[in-house]
Amino acid sequence: MPGSHTATVGVWIDAGSRYETCRNNGAAHFLEHMAFKGTPRRTQHNLEIEIENMGGHLNAYTSREQTVYFAKVFDKDVHRAMDILADILLNSKLDANAINRERDVILREMKEVNRHEEELVLDHLHATAYSTSGLGRTILGPEGNICSLTKDDLRTYIDTHYLAPSMVVAGAGGIDHGELCELAHKYFGGVRVELDEEQRRGDAVCLDEGKFVGGDVRIHFESDAMAHVALAYEGSSWTSEYAYPLMLLQTLIGNYDRAAGKNATSSRLCQDVADGEFANSISTFNTCYKDTGLFGMYAVTEREKVADLMACVTHNVARMAECVTDEDVERAKVSLKATMLMGLDGNTNVCEDIGRQLLTYGRRLTPAEIFLRIEELSADDVRAAAHGVFHDKDHAMAAVGGIEGLPSYEWIRNNSY
Repeated sequence: MPGSHTATVGVWIDAGSRYETCRNNGAAHFLEHMAFKGTPRRTQHNLEIEIENMGGHLNAYTSREQTVYFAKVFDKDVHRAMDILADILLNSKLDANAINRERDVILREMKEVNRHEEELVLDHLHATAYSTSGLGRTILGPEGNICSLTKDDLRTYIDTHYLAPSMVVAGAGGIDHGELCELAHKYFGGVRVELDEEQRRGDAVCLDEGKFVGGDVRIHFESDAMAHVALAYEGSSWTSEYAYPLMLLQTLIGNYDRAAGKNATSSRLCQDVADGEFANSISTFNTCYKDTGLFGMYAVTEREKVADLMACVTHNVARMAECVTDEDVERAKVSLKATMLMGLDGNTNVCEDIGRQLLTYGRRLTPAEIFLRIEELSADDVRAAAHGVFHDKDHAMAAVGGIEGLPSYEWIRNNSY
């Protein structure tokens, strides 16, 4: 990115919680914590001082399919950032005392997550939608695993998943591509390419089919005046023919927040929710994975309005495939492209886009190529995607709070098409 004096460099690893087994679920996230606790070359304190003196920022995150470590630095410090990233990824000490201390940190993090209703509901949604596969597991893992994972467990996870074909080094900003390639060779050139024979015989590698089975989980709190509900259908994988039509459909359905008021261009669903005051907020989500996805809505409402909200949602879902017009699609195209461009604002977002796309597609699709694919879509494409997702399909639902008025699974199933 010409003219930029800062850069983001990072490592995207094709491994997350869905690659884990029931026994080691939580290992990827635990390693994210341990990466910053020191290596033979750098103590935790020295690592913090080195980053601070560079004016840099070092961070990491774990998702269901990816683990990411990245650094934001001045352009002159890219080589130092790459040295640090390689050191913490490949040479983490995994000190037993540090592991034990970190257990309490992760358990506190779990409590914070469980107090955030949306994250709690979406975790339950995955658990019921993918109850027979790895996508149903949480990223943090169960409390029992957090308390029992050992240094050997974590080391085995690194040896199994931190392999060259599963890793992408990406950079954006004030950085030369040739220089980045040289640094990648220097610091990551020794990463193993494949598992040894013993590892291949074992059960360490676990990537089962992301099979959507649907389901229903309800956690009722008598004292809670609000209900948090997520309703989802099987969406698309990143490479599905429905991937881009569903992005447009998500834009078409949109979001509603009572505090912000009704938008004149909102979908019929959002307008009906607003007119009937059925919810404080409702948002549409479209989550893609390698081989499956979740498309649905998340709503927050008062307990006495749950039944009315679900009647409104199912009524609109039933007619979604028929009511999309050419004008709707053209308007959604403009909005979707604007959202995508705003999502590429800044070195870190561009670096994220590169890393994720290389893991997903094997190459980076430029914004121009993506926009061309969007422009080629018609209302028929969006209607076909809506029909494929909603018509006579099982759903997954997770609800927490004052939900005694929530209709049965069968009622929702029978009234959604």
